[in-house]
Amino acid sequence: MTDVRQAYAAFLRFSPVAGEATNDSVRVFFAPGRVNLIGEHIDYNGGRVFPAALTLGTWLFVRPRTDGVFRFASSSFAKTVEVHGPPQAFTYRPEDDFANYPKGVLWVLAERGLALSGGDFYFHGNLPYGAGLSSSASVEVATAVAVSRILQADLSAVEIAQLTQRAENQFVGVNCGIMDQFAVAAGAADAAIALNCATLDFELVPARMSGCRLVITNTNQRRGLADSKYNERRSECEQALAQVQAVHPEIRHLADIPAERWQEFAPLIPDATLKRRARHVVTENGRVNAAIAALRAGKLQEFGRLLNESHQSLRDDYEVTGFALDALAEAAWSAPGCLGSRMTGAGFGGCTVSLVQEDQVSAFQAHVQAHYQQATGIAPSFYVTDIGPGAREVTEEVKAECPSW
Repeated sequence: MTDVRQAYAAFLRFSPVAGEATNDSVRVFFAPGRVNLIGEHIDYNGGRVFPAALTLGTWLFVRPRTDGVFRFASSSFAKTVEVHGPPQAFTYRPEDDFANYPKGVLWVLAERGLALSGGDFYFHGNLPYGAGLSSSASVEVATAVAVSRILQADLSAVEIAQLTQRAENQFVGVNCGIMDQFAVAAGAADAAIALNCATLDFELVPARMSGCRLVITNTNQRRGLADSKYNERRSECEQALAQVQAVHPEIRHLADIPAERWQEFAPLIPDATLKRRARHVVTENGRVNAAIAALRAGKLQEFGRLLNESHQSLRDDYEVTGFALDALAEAAWSAPGCLGSRMTGAGFGGCTVSLVQEDQVSAFQAHVQAHYQQATGIAPSFYVTDIGPGAREVTEEVKAECPSW
């Protein structure tokens, strides 16, 4: 927790104790990042996804205020943003950068009747920013959990996921699905979440990966989600769905089409590009169901094969990988001990997730680094992480680690 002690010291410089006040009012919250094991770009198509919360994430230090002033700072950005309330009047400002995410959450919560009268918010994370591990959702959910606890609102994980998704959709302007926020809010240690994005029905599936570890590898090519082709892909899927519904109005989402019936539905989408987008959605949803069954049964070789097929579909049909992600996946596929590897997140840069035999992790990293760097000229970063619990308050844990509290 050394970095958390340093973050606490930075928070005190950002929000110093005035007069005779103490730090008793300071609260600390943690929201993890997430890795999607399989099921990419199908959450907004009514599909079933399979994410897991990480032990990496974002700490949020909050000191409530009563003067209507909201201040935001982060260990990852030099800028401090100050906004005068009420949160209902907050607006998106490009120059506010990262602060737009917590501002959007405060705006949504205020509309729901949950409004702080001010506060100092300091974010510290060990997630790589813009790498596809949901650093933005981590910030959003940490903010929502903080407000819920401070105001004793006791919002459920599902409510927090829905509200923070709305903040990103309507305030930030990114038309994301609910998977990221849901995984961050509702994650559980040593379990992945089988989530039906159309109904929000979910179950926790024990992550039976005996003898293997998940290795997340960062391309170190920054991915800008808001200015990527994410919204374009979503629009293409909506167009494909409309063409299907002209004949089959009972199909509410592309992922409602069973993978085994794809050839029956494919002729209903005459445009070749739209057909490829829809094919990815339908087949990826089928792969998710197969991957969940494989993991339950401990069939890790089968699980790894499905990871590889997912990446290939994202590369060929959905076209969201790009040179760096493809080079990274190809390096992993040829590495010792690798059962499977795929891009994770929105794509256009970011990370891969690989299932690697535990005794081969070091050899895997050396192989991938050498091959990827030769192909791209970029050195990758590796994160061997565990699956952890969802967002929560950690004030007492941080106090115990900070003698100066």
